[in-house]
Amino acid sequence: MKRILVAEDNKLILETIYRTLQRENYEVFKVVDGKECLDFLEENEVDLIITDLYMPVVNGHDVISILRNDRNNKTPILVLSAAGAEDNVLKAFELGADDFMVKPFSLTELNIRIQKLLR
Repeated sequence: MKRILVAEDNKLILETIYRTLQRENYEVFKVVDGKECLDFLEENEVDLIITDLYMPVVNGHDVISILRNDRNNKTPILVLSAAGAEDNVLKAFELGADDFMVKPFSLTELNIRIQKLLR
C-alpha cells in the first residue's frame, strides 16, 4: 500500500483529501503545518508528499527546500496552493517540487496526478 503524507492547514481541505485518498486505498498521514511535516518525515518514509505553500510555522517553500537540499529527500512532492501566481509556481518547481495544482482543484485530477507521481 502506497503511503502519502498531506500537509495542509485548512482542516476542511485536509479532511477531504484524507478521506478521498483513503477510499483509493492509500495509507494517508496528515499534518497541519510544515514543521509537523518535517518532523514526521524524520521518523517515517512515505511514497508521496502533498503540501500547501502557505502554512503556519514552516511554509511549503521551506519544506521543499529543506527536503531537497538539506535532507537530500527524493520523495515526489505535489504542491496544492491557492497561491497559483506564476512566481509561486516557478519557485516551487525551482526548489524541487514535482507537480503543482491550484486550489480549488478537482479530486479526480488530484487522483490522476497522484497515480502519475507514484509510478
